[in-house]
Amino acid sequence: MDFLSISSTMLYTAFILYLIATFFFGATIKEKKSDKSKGIAGKIAISITIAGFLAQIVYFITRWIASAHAPVSNLFEFMTFFGMGLVFAFIIIYFIYKLNILGLFALPIAMIIIAYASMFPTEIAPLVPSLQSHWLYIHVTTVSLGEAILSISFVTGLIYLIRQVDQSVRSKRTTWLEIVLFSLIVFIGFSVITVAFNLSGYSAQFEYTVNNSNNTITTDYHLPPIAGPNDGELITGDKMSPLFDAPEWMRGVDAARKFNTIIWSVLSGLVLYGLIRLILRKRIGAAIQPLLKKVKPDLLDEVSYRAVAIGFPVFTLGGIIFASIWAQIAWDRFWGWDPKEVWALVTWFFYAAFLHLRLSRGWHGEKSAWLAVGGFAIIMFNLLAVNLILAGLHSYA
Repeated sequence: MDFLSISSTMLYTAFILYLIATFFFGATIKEKKSDKSKGIAGKIAISITIAGFLAQIVYFITRWIASAHAPVSNLFEFMTFFGMGLVFAFIIIYFIYKLNILGLFALPIAMIIIAYASMFPTEIAPLVPSLQSHWLYIHVTTVSLGEAILSISFVTGLIYLIRQVDQSVRSKRTTWLEIVLFSLIVFIGFSVITVAFNLSGYSAQFEYTVNNSNNTITTDYHLPPIAGPNDGELITGDKMSPLFDAPEWMRGVDAARKFNTIIWSVLSGLVLYGLIRLILRKRIGAAIQPLLKKVKPDLLDEVSYRAVAIGFPVFTLGGIIFASIWAQIAWDRFWGWDPKEVWALVTWFFYAAFLHLRLSRGWHGEKSAWLAVGGFAIIMFNLLAVNLILAGLHSYA
């Protein structure tokens, strides 16, 4: 039995089901109190969401069987599990609060994460020595689940801000909110552009030396090289030359290629955002706001807080305690100043401050929502920028 093919099919199935469920959650916006059918769209939506989640569990199990280790060892596997964790957290919170609008935002964000994950290499590779441990699935799955639950606070915080921020006048608040929405579009734009180049079979190869040594490395670019390796040489003659070289300090394995990936993400996001603005002829937040008038802001604020109150201890367990234990086993020290460790600690301090400001200083409502958005930005920076740009002991992807 080809478990790898089954896992891929199940992941695609889950993605399609999440997409269908999103449309049904969207249908709940137009339901009126007088409708006899009120609630049917929501029930169909959550049922399809659960079916998609079950399909993704099958993906996770079959990929585990195919690889003979927990499928959380690279960015593709981690981010797909992260997306699954976000859907799981949403399902739990949905049955507590019955908040349909949360599905309209949570599922698309989960799909963006899964789609972005598919842009990274999906092949199964042997584990590096430091990952050959049971702590791989103990630490990584726990920290991912904690971050997924914390991400629900971002979803509800974003809904709160779109609903409450005055869109009739341009201000710092509307500008920052639009930047947040643009950041989400960046992921979509990059996914679209990468699929396009993958379908075209684009590939360009570079050779470069590492750290002024005699070791020559070849790296494959699957997107046109805007930024090439520092002092690298293009060996695929029929492809465009880089517009510039990556900074000299980006000399790790494939660091320049990853930097090129980020550049393409931003550029494709800018193009897609421009097209959306051209169609809407207004800020995206202003276009969405009328759809959220029926949502109770106090309920959104409560859900955001509950997500942090649950997610923070889980993240502490996985990202700090389990991480320290595994670091001692793998590297003979509980703590080092590896970039991933530093930013995990930054994330922990941020959410600790979130809870302190809310419980002791009364930061509710909009202040709390902005903090939730900021926390998600730190999580994504830790997940993507630290892995893609900053070389360290955790740079396995």
